[in-house]
Amino acid sequence: MSSRRAAAPRRGARTVAAVLGALVLAACGAGPSGAPAATATTASPAASAARPAPPPAGGVLDYQLGGAYPPAADVDVVVRDRTAPPVRGVYSVCYVNAFQTQPGETAWWRRAHPDLLLRDARGRLVEDADWPGEVLLDTSTSARRTAAARVVGRWVDGCAAAGYRAVELDNLDAFTRSGGRLTQGQAVAFAGLLAQRAHAAGLAVAQKNTAELTRRQVRAVGFDFAVAEECQVWDECDVYTGHYGRHVLEVEYTDTGRRPFREACAARGDRVSVLLRDRDVVPRGTRGHVSEHC
Repeated sequence: MSSRRAAAPRRGARTVAAVLGALVLAACGAGPSGAPAATATTASPAASAARPAPPPAGGVLDYQLGGAYPPAADVDVVVRDRTAPPVRGVYSVCYVNAFQTQPGETAWWRRAHPDLLLRDARGRLVEDADWPGEVLLDTSTSARRTAAARVVGRWVDGCAAAGYRAVELDNLDAFTRSGGRLTQGQAVAFAGLLAQRAHAAGLAVAQKNTAELTRRQVRAVGFDFAVAEECQVWDECDVYTGHYGRHVLEVEYTDTGRRPFREACAARGDRVSVLLRDRDVVPRGTRGHVSEHC
């Protein structure tokens, strides 16, 4: 999926979550590194040896990045921001903005890890053009990838400590918005470090969008399933099912009309999780909320 096509659903789905996350961190009086998610956990050798299980194939999905709320009784899989708790008794996936900063956390990155933020030739921070305040992490060298993985890895560990079963690493496609300063290979290498950290903590790992990855790259990272936004709209769903079979969480959005959702249900609804959501993924009870599955 190209960056501009992916930008609207991906950013729209996490805009509210970013604000809520910043408020939670502010209330706690701590920056990103001091949030509860920074608590490290150590996986046992037995846990590390077994590959964590992905979400149940074809399970009913609820995508709650705009704010957590009690899921319906038939929901099997919930995706929530890392600042929210998992749902007890439901397979919960932890959303982590892994390749860019959240707007409310950029100031912290500038103070604590200025060398890990991508800059242009004039020393200016490279922001996502569509979302001011979201600065790309600099994953251009092995040393910087390792250092950034230590920071983001603490959040991944925190997801496991909270009780999540899997992690969704967002902005894998940030390299497409770097003006040529980052490459796909560097993104894959960084994702591999985070996947290794997640697996060690007992978490399955989702590939988020970025359909241009090759099968070899997918295997090199160690992704276990996919979260694909609007793959019906952009005719990319076969890429994800080709890599992951039934282990795909597909999210279509209402502002492209209901036809893509109906087509997705007819094509794959009996095999993979297909969900229709409002673009801002607002909580149930909020005006504009839509959450329907096949």
